[in-house]
Amino acid sequence: MAALEADAGVPAGNEIRVAGVAGEPPEGPRKGEPVSLGDAAGEADVLPSAFLVALPDCCAGEGFDAVDALFRDAHGRSGLRGGKGLATPRRGGETFGSVKGARDESPPVRVLNYLELEGQLERSGIGTAAAQQRAALATTDVTVVTSPWTGGSPTGALDGFLRGRGAVRDYDVAHCNVIGPGSVAVARHAKRTGTPLVLHAHVTAEDFAESFRGSTHLAGPLRRYLRWFYSQADLVLCPSAYTKRTLESYPVDAPIRPITNGVDTDSLAGFADLREEYRERFDLDGLVVFSVGNVFERKGLTTFCRLAQDTDYEFAWFGPYDTGPQASEVVRRWTTNPPENVTFTGWVDDKRGAFAAGDVYCFPTKAENQGIAVLEAMACGKPVVLRDIPVFEEFYTDSHDCLKCRTRAEFRDALDRLAADPDLRRRLGENARETASEHSLSRVGEKLVDAYAEVTSD
Repeated sequence: MAALEADAGVPAGNEIRVAGVAGEPPEGPRKGEPVSLGDAAGEADVLPSAFLVALPDCCAGEGFDAVDALFRDAHGRSGLRGGKGLATPRRGGETFGSVKGARDESPPVRVLNYLELEGQLERSGIGTAAAQQRAALATTDVTVVTSPWTGGSPTGALDGFLRGRGAVRDYDVAHCNVIGPGSVAVARHAKRTGTPLVLHAHVTAEDFAESFRGSTHLAGPLRRYLRWFYSQADLVLCPSAYTKRTLESYPVDAPIRPITNGVDTDSLAGFADLREEYRERFDLDGLVVFSVGNVFERKGLTTFCRLAQDTDYEFAWFGPYDTGPQASEVVRRWTTNPPENVTFTGWVDDKRGAFAAGDVYCFPTKAENQGIAVLEAMACGKPVVLRDIPVFEEFYTDSHDCLKCRTRAEFRDALDRLAADPDLRRRLGENARETASEHSLSRVGEKLVDAYAEVTSD
């Protein structure tokens, strides 16, 4: 099992406790520390409060000089580039970290799995995706550190730098999940030291639009920034072939590899036991059409509410929404004055309750890179109704593991069919559970190990 070295101050959601026992010891003694396994809402988006300003190419370097100065210390490099303690793979030679483990053949690789703004992203799907990466790597011989900074923060890094201990922790591969200044600083450091750099493209301009007030107008500048940022990578990972095509259209000048975000079925275990509790808590009765995740117009909010107005079913959206100045007018309008048969629950403390309370998962989203909550609903055996958009073509099959719709009339017809036909609900749910099993975290772990092997080979 891989070692996952958590940093103090990481918020605890669902937690696992692991010890830093593989590879070189971390700074100072550590016992098992809590690691957030993230998103009670389970959707893949950046919350408005975590929005990061996209800087133009011409000033991006200057904007990070102050942070980057911390990286000029001469801390030692260990690992796959010929440093102490780890084997140095050659092109065409042996690779590191099989899922089965190979401790007797070569010591484990140490990977930085960095989620900038981890506390703020706790309720986002990016937080879920990063947590699932760490859980997936726990089945391999890869050792994970979660912060690049000595002491776990930029402040700690400065203190370490001034005390001569170095500002940056040792790792053999840098893997960043966000696009902000801390991640840019890590990318600059990787380039300076020859550390392999993997950037995970959870954010595109397309899925950023219609997320919060003004986001659509920022999508164009963001696209230019993302083209520059992702092009720094030795390898870009993304959740789908659709996202790969999107990034290639920018164009991003780096190799791009699709890899599913996966689904953490362990985090959903026992969900059915919460059905009555959550239905009673939110006063839900009968057949409940539901969605899970952050409430955005881009995710089909208006369609969801119009469908409720067109039918007599109960509708529930489990997940947080903004009401402040950054909230879009559409979100504010629907959440403050919803149809009588629509419940917006806000943040729920246990996502399992959402999947227990709902009966038909309805997701009329306009754009996705994958959609973790869809896989979670499928893993729970729920019948799923999706908008027929390109990204879902590569994962799901209409009338086999879901129903796909293009218009509001088609959505309404799909809901009516499912309400009237329990056998159809059961068949779609069983097939959906099989589909979700193809996105297991063990497979994610294998693909991540392969990606790290690629960028560390000479």
